[in-house]
Amino acid sequence: MAAAGSRQPEGSSALAFLCEAYWYPLYAYARRSGDSPDEAQDHTQGFFARFLEYGGIDRADPERGRFRSFLLSSFKFYMHDESDRRRAQKRGGGVEILPFEISSGEELYMKETLHNETPERIFERRWAWTLLDRTMKRLREEFLRNGRVAHFDQLKDCLTGEPELHYAELARRLATTEGAVKTAIHRLRKRYRDLLRSEVAAIVADSADIDAELRYLIAAISTGAR
Repeated sequence: MAAAGSRQPEGSSALAFLCEAYWYPLYAYARRSGDSPDEAQDHTQGFFARFLEYGGIDRADPERGRFRSFLLSSFKFYMHDESDRRRAQKRGGGVEILPFEISSGEELYMKETLHNETPERIFERRWAWTLLDRTMKRLREEFLRNGRVAHFDQLKDCLTGEPELHYAELARRLATTEGAVKTAIHRLRKRYRDLLRSEVAAIVADSADIDAELRYLIAAISTGAR
C-alpha cells in the first residue's frame, strides 16, 4: 500500500491498479444500501474518479485500519455527501472517465446470494473473494506462461482440499505417476499461499498485518455463499 500512496508515477499506477481490482465490492455495497443500478454505478464511478484525481489514499492512517476499511469509510462519506446534492446532469455527465471498466457491476451483483446480509457484510465477502480470485488468476497465468495451463486446470481443485479425482486418475490424465501428482499438488498449494500473501501485502500498511488480514479473509468467506 505504501507504493500506492506515493506521489511518483508508479504510485499513481499502483493506486489505479488497486482501484481497478477492488471496485466491485463498493458497487455491491451501494446496491445493497438501496442504490438503483444506475445510482450504484454513478456512485462507484464518481468516487473512484475523485479518489484517483486527488490521491485519496494519502489520507489513510496505517494505525487506523487497513486499505479495505479506509476505502469503505471513504465511500460511505462520498455517498452521504452526494445524497445532499441535486444532480442536474444525466447519469455519467461531468464524471471523469476511469482507466478501467465498471459496467459489469450489475451483472455480477445479480449473481449474489444476498439473503439478509448487511451492506458491510456483502462488501467484506466480495473483498475476500476478489483477493482469492486475483490470486487464482495470477497462479494460472504463471502456468500459462510456462505452457502448462492444462496441468493447472487438472490440479486447481486440489487447492481447497483433496482432489475429487483419485490420484491414480489424475496421474493417468497427466501421463505421470501418483507420487509426481502429490508432489505437484504440494508445490501448487505452496505457490498459491505465496501469491495470496503477496496480494494481501499490497493492501496492508505493515507486513506484520498480513496474517491478521488472512484470518479476516477466512472468516469473511466461511459464513456466506460464494
